[in-house]
Amino acid sequence: MQAKIILKVATKSIMKSRMRSLLTALGIIIGVAAVVVMVAIGDGAQRNVEKSIASLGTNLIIVTPGTSTSGGVRGGAGTFNRFTMDDVDKIKNEATLIKGVSPLVRSGGQIIGGTGNWFTQIQGVSPDYLDIREWPLQSGEFFTDRDVMARSKVCILGMDVKKNLFPNDDPIGQQIRIRNTPFKVIGVLSEKGQSSVGTSNDDVILAPSKTVLDRLSGGRFISSIQVSAITTDKIAAAQAELRNIMRESHKLVQGEDDDFTIRDQSDLSEAATETSRILTILLASVAGVSLVVGGIGIMNIMLVSVTERTREIGIRLSVGARASDILVQFLTEAIVLSLSGGVIGVALSFLIAYILNTYTDQSAFIKPQIIMIAFGFAGAIGIFFGFYPARKASGLNPIDALRYE
Repeated sequence: MQAKIILKVATKSIMKSRMRSLLTALGIIIGVAAVVVMVAIGDGAQRNVEKSIASLGTNLIIVTPGTSTSGGVRGGAGTFNRFTMDDVDKIKNEATLIKGVSPLVRSGGQIIGGTGNWFTQIQGVSPDYLDIREWPLQSGEFFTDRDVMARSKVCILGMDVKKNLFPNDDPIGQQIRIRNTPFKVIGVLSEKGQSSVGTSNDDVILAPSKTVLDRLSGGRFISSIQVSAITTDKIAAAQAELRNIMRESHKLVQGEDDDFTIRDQSDLSEAATETSRILTILLASVAGVSLVVGGIGIMNIMLVSVTERTREIGIRLSVGARASDILVQFLTEAIVLSLSGGVIGVALSFLIAYILNTYTDQSAFIKPQIIMIAFGFAGAIGIFFGFYPARKASGLNPIDALRYE
C-alpha cells in the first residue's frame, strides 16, 4: 500500500510539469531508441548474412587452390592452382562421407539471345551441383553426366539472365550465343537472391563443366571443387577425408604444406559476420552515450526540483515523514521518469524498425532480449543519477527547509 502511495505521489509530481518532464526524459528516449535500433540493424544484417551463407547449401564444403611461393615471394590463396578433373574423379570414387561433388569452372562473356545481349559469368558444373547448393529449377531440366562427358553445348539460365534476355518469353529450347559459341537453353534456375558479398546469385549461366573448360576457359585447371557432406555432423570428418584424398592426389609428402584450402559454412559465416558484429558493438556503444547524457539531464532536473520543493520537504519532515521516506519519494520520481522515457524510446524504435524494413533495403530485427536490456539500463540510470538529488532532499534540515524562500 505504501509503495502504491509513493508511486502515485511520484507520478502526480511528474505530471505537474508535463513539458519539463518530457524534455527531461528526451535523452533517455533518444538513447533507448538509438541503442535498440542500432543493435536491431546489426542483428538484421547478421541474419541476412546467415541466410545468404545458408543459401549456398546445408552441408557445403568448398575446396580452393592454395598459396604459392616463387623467388621467396609468397602469394595468396588461389595463386597456385593444380586442380584438375582427376581430383574431382578421385574424390567421387574414394570419399565415403560425401553425397555430392562438383567442379566449378569459371568463365565470363557477352551473351547474345532473345531480346538483346547481357554480360554475365558462366560456371561449368556437374549434375550434383544443384543438390549441393540446394538450388531447384524453376522450369526445364538439368544436364546429365552424359552431357558433361560429351561436352554438350547446353545451359541453364539464372533468373537475372532470363529476365534480361527473355523478359516475356519462355527461354526453354531457345538458342543463345556465349562468346560466339551457340548454346541451347534447357532450364531456368529458381530465384536465389543476393550472396553474402552483395552480388546476385541469379546473374549466372550454368553449363557442363567440360564444355566450359574446353570451349570457353581454354585451360585444364578448374577454379574450385564444391562438395556436400552426407550430414551436418559429418562435415569435420568429411573435411579430414578430403584433405587426405587431395594430398594423395597431388602427391604431397609428409611435412609438405597443403596446396589447397578446405572451408565449410562455419568458416564462411564467421568471416562474413565478424565485421558486422564489431560494427554493431561500436554503434551501440556510441548510442549508449545518449543514455548517460539523459541520466545527467534527469539529475539536473531533480536537483532543480529539490530546490523548488524545499518548503514541501520541510513540511513533510515536520509532520513526521522520515528522511528515508523523502529519499524513496525522489528516487521513485527519477526511476519513473527514466522508465517512462524507456517505454517511449522502445515504441519509437519499433516505429523506426518498421520504416527501415518497409521502405528501405536495410533490415532491422528487434530481439526481446535487447528490449529488456534497454529497460534495465533505463531503470539503472534512473537509480544512479536520481540517488544524489534524493539523498540531498532527505538530508535537509526541517527548520531550514521551512524557512526557505
